[in-house]
Amino acid sequence: MIYWLSTAVLCGFLLLSAASYLFHQATIDGVRDLGFPDHFRIELAILKLLAVIVLLAPQIPFVVREWAYAGVALFLVTSIVAHTAHGDSWTFNVINVILILLLATSRHYYPG
Repeated sequence: MIYWLSTAVLCGFLLLSAASYLFHQATIDGVRDLGFPDHFRIELAILKLLAVIVLLAPQIPFVVREWAYAGVALFLVTSIVAHTAHGDSWTFNVINVILILLLATSRHYYPG
């Protein structure tokens, strides 16, 4: 139960974030303001969608799932660094830390 709850919340965030990266102008502008090019924003959106598939599909081999966990962790840490360097509100970092905790919870309670 803990695995599915933490994974579902994390994947919900990843889906919303990916959609925002692709379709929400304020997010698109925000990613540019952080210094990232458009192709990187699109790449991140695609990788987030792939991570959701990998984390939710039961038939995915565990080693692939581990890479998805590592990729999401790398994204969240990079987000903290980028928002800190940009001087953004601490709220972004609090959200990212919460997401890292959800990610760790999902990984810890993975039933496989």
